Amino acid sequence: MLSAELKAFYMVARLGSITQAAKKLGLSQPTVTTQIRNLESQYSVELFFRGGRRLSLSDEGTSLLPMVKELLQKEADIEFFLRNSGQVQGTLRIAATAPYYILDLVKTFRQRLPQVDVSVEIGNSQQVLEALEEYRVDVAASSQLLEDARLIRRVLGSDPLVLAVHRNHPLAALEHVPLQALAGHTLLMREPGSTTRSLTEELLKNANVSFGPLLEIGSRESIREAVLRNIGISIIARQEVPHDPQLRVLTIENAPQIAEYLYCLKERKNARLPAAFLGLAQEMAGC
Repeated sequence: MLSAELKAFYMVARLGSITQAAKKLGLSQPTVTTQIRNLESQYSVELFFRGGRRLSLSDEGTSLLPMVKELLQKEADIEFFLRNSGQVQGTLRIAATAPYYILDLVKTFRQRLPQVDVSVEIGNSQQVLEALEEYRVDVAASSQLLEDARLIRRVLGSDPLVLAVHRNHPLAALEHVPLQALAGHTLLMREPGSTTRSLTEELLKNANVSFGPLLEIGSRESIREAVLRNIGISIIARQEVPHDPQLRVLTIENAPQIAEYLYCLKERKNARLPAAFLGLAQEMAGC
């Protein structure tokens, strides 16, 4: 079977990078390289042109790509069918940008269906929506508002953006922070693809505020630790700020609300487990 090699080919073709494909697949870079080379050598075909840091598809690779995409789609459909065919058991896969809204749903869901296995992976908005579109998860909770005819959407809740600072930071003396007061301070932000980062950049750009050095940190937990060490300040959803005597939570001028949405592919909304989870989300939202 060529399943592993074809998955490696598909991911490298999509991303143009062995390194990025390996991260997506949860494999080592040498493993993905070997899988691609095995596929090419076994059939005496060149699938990629290797020049510079990015790989580009050859004519043969371009012709192969839609066939592999269709094959992997069929595999995902079969796997999804088998997981949702039992009357009691099964597995529900969830991706979320934050645990705060989704974990209450998971708790109630497992109380009602204790035999069902549930997995939750955390990432930024771009990552969790990609996981949904690529059929790696069944539902996705994201703060990104996405208008897509392929998806159905439920609102889980919303939260204001606030400023988190160490209690010894100069801004800690304020209760309400004008945006101009942020100028010059070190700002801690998530990586590109984060909705919170996009909202923060838009807020400051509209106010014509130039902040100090940007420190990019890839997880909200690490950002909170950096604020606790007084390394910088961070604009963050109110619910994400932990209760800690070392922290001050300040309101911000013109702070937007950041909503959390639950997404599911329309083609799978009536499957047993996604349908049960979507129904629960709607039920709890109406409480």
